Formats: sequence, C-alpha cells, structure tokens
Amino acid sequence: MKLYHAPMTRSTRIRWLLEELELPYELETLAFEPPSGGFYSQKTPMGKFPVLEDEGRVICESGAILEYVVERYGAGRLAPEIGSPLRGSYLQWIHFAEGTAYPPIGTIVFHTFYRKDAAEIPAVIADARDRAGSALDFLQREMGSPWVLGAEFSAADVMLGYTLVIARFVQVLGDYEKLQAYLARLEERPAFARAAA
Repeated sequence: MKLYHAPMTRSTRIRWLLEELELPYELETLAFEPPSGGFYSQKTPMGKFPVLEDEGRVICESGAILEYVVERYGAGRLAPEIGSPLRGSYLQWIHFAEGTAYPPIGTIVFHTFYRKDAAEIPAVIADARDRAGSALDFLQREMGSPWVLGAEFSAADVMLGYTLVIARFVQVLGDYEKLQAYLARLEERPAFARAAA
C-alpha cells in the first residue's frame, strides 16, 4: 500500500490506522497546497489528501479508505463484526466524524487560514462555531468510556480523533472536559504518536 500524506490533513487518520494495524505501507509525504486556486489541486493521483494506492486500486476519502483497510486487512481488529450490536454505532461514529462534526470546523479552517477573510464574515464564523458546538455537545453526551464504543478502541476513534485535533486547533473544543480527556487518551496511543510525527 502507498499512502499520499500531508501533515495535519485527513491523511493523518489513515497513517494512524495503518500504524494501529501494524501494516506495511509506503508513505509519500507531500506539501499541502492551500486551496486558493481551487480544490483537487494537490499533487496526488486524485488531487486531494488522503489517497491510498493498493494493488491497482486508487481510493480517496478518509472514511472510505478507513473502511476499506479495516475490511481488507483488519483481520477482525478495530471494528465490530457485521451483526454485532455495536456495528451500527461504529458506522454512525465513522460518518459523524466527517459528515457532521467536521464540516463546520472545516468552514472555520477555510476562512481563517486559506481565504483569511474570517474577520469580514463574523456571522458565518459564529454560525460555524455554533454548529461545531452542537456536534461536540452530541458527542460528549453519547461518549463511551474510555472509547466511543465503550471498552474497546476502534477505527471510529481514529476518525473522531482527527476531528477533535482540528477542533482544538481552531479553538472550539473549549470546555468539553470529557472530550479533552478522550483526545488525551487518543494522543497517548503509540500509533497516534508515530502517525503525528
């Protein structure tokens, strides 16, 4: 497998997953190009991060790559089996991380660091912060202990972990003590440290 990676992008999720599963992979680290000139402009086979190449397949989208790797190479690790009572929650949190929690955080990132026009659109940024807060409220209420599914760490934690790192980066993690403690546990994992290095 070959992973196209740029630090602090969603490819960190896949690098972390590959490290958790102790799978061999080639890492192609590239500079991230801020999307000022348009999207899909990264120097990867699909113009974005992450991209995974595996036996002739080329896949993008971190959630899709994560599910593909776990199904193909996980050997029963990091995911409840199909039919397990936890399977629905596992899939919910994988898709919540990117489909619900990340979009408002991404809005803040885009306007603060790429367009640099956040000060000119305070209502947009305030709305994004409110939406991020609603998602984090939901996660905090539903949070298992110590991991999102309860006692067992899973690939859903990998998806959520990256989202929380960026939430902290844009200062929306605030007073969510339960989520801050969860993120601290995630960051203590050796595989996370290797992926974030």
